[in-house]
Amino acid sequence: MTRHFLEVDDLTPAEVAEVLDASRRDLGRPLAGKGVALVMGLPSARTRNSTELAVVDLGGHPVALSASEVGIDTRETAEDLARTLAQYHRVVAARVTDHGVLERMAGALDDAGMEVPVVNLLSPLAHPVQALADLLTLDDEVGGRDALRGRRLAWVGDANNVARSLALAAVAIGLEVAVASPPGHRFEEADLRRISRFAAAAGLGGSVRVAESPAEAADGAVAVSTDVWVSMGQEAERAQRLASFAGYKVDEALLDAAGPDTVLLHCLPAHRGEEVTTGALEGGRSRVWPQAAHRRTAMRGLLGWLVAEGR
Repeated sequence: MTRHFLEVDDLTPAEVAEVLDASRRDLGRPLAGKGVALVMGLPSARTRNSTELAVVDLGGHPVALSASEVGIDTRETAEDLARTLAQYHRVVAARVTDHGVLERMAGALDDAGMEVPVVNLLSPLAHPVQALADLLTLDDEVGGRDALRGRRLAWVGDANNVARSLALAAVAIGLEVAVASPPGHRFEEADLRRISRFAAAAGLGGSVRVAESPAEAADGAVAVSTDVWVSMGQEAERAQRLASFAGYKVDEALLDAAGPDTVLLHCLPAHRGEEVTTGALEGGRSRVWPQAAHRRTAMRGLLGWLVAEGR
């Protein structure tokens, strides 16, 4: 059966480790002579650049398509688009405003017997390749994945799509995830159960819990991660969201209190002065630029793993 990657737990915990290991290796040119479609339903900087270059690294040819070019469910259905793109491409990757579009594309290809994986480049529910890049960044920080087992990863701010994917990836390798979010912006109980099940499947002692404050979440953490409080499509809620997140800004004081070796992660773009201060983002604890670079590393490993012979 074709392996799609719509969320981290579409893989087993052991397969998450395999993808991370593949990201570190020379995978050759498994996409030589093949195309990879990038359906960009939302604006992108890191996603498009990292994915296009990862495809080139593997010998393939990326073709980026804007929302206006494909017109999902206006010009043609998501299912028809997926089946069309699969005539030309070895992988279909998409950045969408509705997670269900990805599920429908994957389902259409499966139903047609077309062995073309669908990769989530970002949806309102998940950002799984970003999570892989974050783990690679932390690997670099501590000297290997085994050294992360049993450590704490703090998330401060909106428990959103980025947080959900990161939590799933983190527990797969044995990290404890502590999440500090204001009421109304926390993980749902279903999210916590899902992450906990994945942690149990990994069997490495990973866990997820809700912290009462940013300081509690960050205490002793290997890293503090955050994301914007007002994402694309939430502009009308800006004033309300900024009020809700008062007190959840990641600054130098929070990082200093967390511990001498605690670093900062942020998937970018950053709204400086809102969820993170410029001092924290530009300071010696920031790892946001290596983190951005690892988007390419992670995508290269993922695509190489997905198209491996016999997959």
